Amino acid sequence: MPPFDPARAASYPAVIGCDEVGRGALSGPVMVAAVWFDPAAIPGSLLGALDDSKKLPESVRDRLAPLIRAHGRVALAAGSPALIDRINIRAATLDAMGRAVAKLGIAAPVYVDGRDALPGLPGRAVIGGERQVPQIAAASIVAKVLRDAYMRRLARRHPGYGWERNVGYGTELHRAGLATLGRSPHHRVSFTKSFG
Repeated sequence: MPPFDPARAASYPAVIGCDEVGRGALSGPVMVAAVWFDPAAIPGSLLGALDDSKKLPESVRDRLAPLIRAHGRVALAAGSPALIDRINIRAATLDAMGRAVAKLGIAAPVYVDGRDALPGLPGRAVIGGERQVPQIAAASIVAKVLRDAYMRRLARRHPGYGWERNVGYGTELHRAGLATLGRSPHHRVSFTKSFG
């Protein structure tokens, strides 16, 4: 059951929610969305449909992402595989989050899913935030839709890794592709060291 009750919309604060997608993938960027809206000012049907992107079917995510963009303020940023290899996934994620929040240009507390708050900004980290903060849920949906679409486009240029289905995560097919084809320019060297 989705976690946000439209009847309680006024009880959810108007904050910036920030979440990432692709942190554990072997290839592709880590994608971040920062989303701001006043929960009391968006349609109740949208608020009531928000949830952790991993809990929603793809068709629902694809329907919700443009609605989130239409009723909220959204900014995106990515950490490339090269950046991840250079400074590590945690630092690359926080860097992308900081850039996404800066693009919004809104003075509001920043609630980040996970254990790491953004340094120097008001707000806090929220473990399991996708089910506690509607803006984090919205950010997770927008980031996942965008990253999945990007990885499927890359799959057409780099067949053999199964990105059209696994979107860069380490499935058996992806690992078999790495063993046969080696790394592509979109693989994270630090995540695929065992593949040469």
